[in-house]
This record gives sequence, C-alpha cells and structure tokens, in this order.
Amino acid sequence: MSEAASAAHAARPLPVRWHRRVLALAFPIVLANLTQPILGAVDTAVAGHLSNASYLGGVALGGLFFNFVFWGFGFLRMGTTGLVAQSHGAGQHAGLRDDVMRALLLAAVIGAAVLALQAPLIDYALRALGGSDAVQHSARLYCHARIWAAPFALGNYVVLGWLLGTQRVRLALLSQVFINGVNIAAVLLYVSAFDCGVAGIGAATATADALGFVLGAALLWRGRPRGLPAPTRRALFDAAALRRLVTLNRDIFVRTLCLLLSFGWFAHLGARQGDATLAANALLLNFQTFMAYGLDGFAHAAEALVGAAIGARDRRAFVAAVKVTAFWSVLGSLGFALVYAGAGAWIVERLTDQPAVRNTAYLYLPWAALSPVVSVAGYLLDGVFIGATRTRELMSSMIVSFALFVGASWVLPGAYGNHGLWAALLLFMAARGVTLAHHLPKLVRSVGGADA
Repeated sequence: MSEAASAAHAARPLPVRWHRRVLALAFPIVLANLTQPILGAVDTAVAGHLSNASYLGGVALGGLFFNFVFWGFGFLRMGTTGLVAQSHGAGQHAGLRDDVMRALLLAAVIGAAVLALQAPLIDYALRALGGSDAVQHSARLYCHARIWAAPFALGNYVVLGWLLGTQRVRLALLSQVFINGVNIAAVLLYVSAFDCGVAGIGAATATADALGFVLGAALLWRGRPRGLPAPTRRALFDAAALRRLVTLNRDIFVRTLCLLLSFGWFAHLGARQGDATLAANALLLNFQTFMAYGLDGFAHAAEALVGAAIGARDRRAFVAAVKVTAFWSVLGSLGFALVYAGAGAWIVERLTDQPAVRNTAYLYLPWAALSPVVSVAGYLLDGVFIGATRTRELMSSMIVSFALFVGASWVLPGAYGNHGLWAALLLFMAARGVTLAHHLPKLVRSVGGADA
C-alpha cells in the first residue's frame, strides 16, 4: 500500500461496530472502576465527619501507604491482563491458564512477605509521609487493621487481570461491585454501629478483600479452560516464561513506583503546609481518583483489544482499537472536567463538614477541574502499552515524567504555595501522555499483519 493510500485509508471513519465493541467492553469496566473511588469517597466522608481533621488526614496517609504496598504490586493486574489478552487472542488456552497460575503464586509469596514485614513497613512509610502526631496515630490504627488482607488483595488483582484479558467484563463488574459493596456496608457497620473509628475503616476494607477473593476463586474455577491436561510443574516454572514474567513485572513495578512516589511526595509537601491543606488535598485527590478510574475503563478496554490484536498479529485491529478508545477517552475527560467545574464545590460539601477544610479545598478546585483534560493521554496510552506488553517504554516514560515532577515540585511550591504543588502534579500528568505518544509510531510499525 502506498503512503498516500495508507493515509487515505487511515483517515476513513471506523465502522460503527468498532465503537459498539469498545463501548460494550468499556462501560462495564467504567462502572466497575467507579466503585473504587465511590468507596474511597465513603471512607473520606466517614472520616471527614469524625471529630477533627486528624482522622481524615490519617485515612489519607493510610490510603497512600496501601497505594504503595498494594498498587506497588499492581503489575499483578497489569501484567496478567497483557499476557492473558495475548494468549486469548492467539487461542493458547494452556498458556493462558499457566500465566494466571504463575501470577497467583507470585501474589501469595508477596502477600506473605508483606505480612511478615508489616511493622517496619508501616512505621517507616508513615514517618516518611509526615503529618502531625495526631494524624500519624490515626494512620497507624488504619494500617494495622487493613494490612491483614494483603494476600487476598493481591490475589484479587490477578483475578481482575484475567477477567479483563479474556474480555469477561460483566464478571469484572460483578466482582468489583461485590468487593466495594461489602466494604461500604462494613465501614458503616464498624464505624457507626460498633464505634471502631479509623481502625474500623481499615478493617472494613480487609473484610471486603478477603470475601472478594473467595468470589474471585470461584469465578476462576468456573471459567477455567475445559479439556486441557493438568498443568505440570515443568510448564508452570518454565524458564523462558518466568523470565518474561519477571521482566514485565520489573518494568511495571518501576513505573508504578514512580507514580506512587509522585503522589506520596505530593501528600508530603501538602502535609508540610498544615493539616487543613493536607486534608483539602486529600479531598481533591478523590476527584483525581474518580476521573482516573473512569478513564481507565477505556484504557482497560484498550489493554484487552490491543493484546488480542497483537496475539492475532492483526495491525488493522490494533489501530482501530487505539483510535476508538482514544475518541471515547477524550469525550469522557471533557465530561469529567465539566462536572468538576460546575459541581465541584457541591461535591466538597458532601465529603466534609469542617469549614477550614472546605474553604481550603475551594481554593484549589480549579486544578482538579483541569486535571482530566491534561491526564487523558497518559491513562489511555498506559492501557495501549500494557496490552502490547511493551513495558520498557512504560518504565522509561514514567521515569522521565517523575523527574520532571520532582524538579517542578522543588521550584513551584516555594513561589506559589499549594497552587505550585498542583501545577507540578498536572505537569507530571501531561508528561506521561507526551512521552508515551513519542513511542507509539514504533509500536504500530512492530505489529504484524495487514496495514492500517
């Protein structure tokens, strides 16, 4: 195909069936993802209506700790999705099963290590994050109650990765709604009925993770490939497969660590400006989290479709998946921006009744409204590169973005206070999209099959 013909073909509108396919995948994932920030908002609202701001700050710092501990091992979800999607697209059912079993074994080992090291992990991380003595005390209560579910929480990542990679999105929705429904009910029970305070919020999440893994294990058993010979020890511990798993997980781990360090550094710099600013930033990060989970629905759809296209060596399907998920991601980001601009103050008022925290949050609300438009490319392209299992590019792009954020966060807050801190965070989000977009043409060229 000539260059002119390729350009003309690429400019044609994609068939409606592609939009239907993406929406059929994305909407259940969006709904499943949005249960996560709803849960976070409930935790924030419960803590925000306790007697003082230290409880809300404690839950915020405790949540950041678990972002490091659990999402730091988010490669268990992302790596599983990419590997499973490619095996699913290639019709390799035995390989798909073995990928899931390796990931579950890894989740169990990591979860056991987290439990064994829980005391120094909690102590060191919370001291590094900072905050007043009262905030630190509340954060420790939350963390010590929640950490016992570590193996189950990590196992749930593997289950979700398998569901997304095999495009079982309705079951993914069922699983996430169940986990978060249990969590919301438990937090209201433990805090309101049993008066367990901040520790009750952490215990509620632990309860939900444990029960969620019971459901996930049942879904794995029900959806297992039929008619295959039993997995062998040799296949599960195949050297080439393990090397690939370690390489993928290493790259995604470094990428995720940079992401979490960015939010941890953001919280640390906010805490240095007082409990009210820390709490206000925590409230506004709920806006960021809500938007991230919504846009990640389209990114997860991209993971599944891109992985299947690469497994089938179908470049036309790859390009179509990227174009259509990009269209709906941009549309979604504009929707979030409009809601935050128009109803942001109302949302803040629902999350806390403390005047100092409310008034501080109002000052920085415009940054939260701008964030969806700035962040959208980074979220979508994360999904594209995860589905393609091109994790080295993910890692290098995130390192560059993180370095820019650290530099900006040293300079801007000194001149502009918390406004400068938010500006540095949005610069980080924009850099994620720009750096990944730089690698996209090479990725397109590497996909086998017909020209797009």
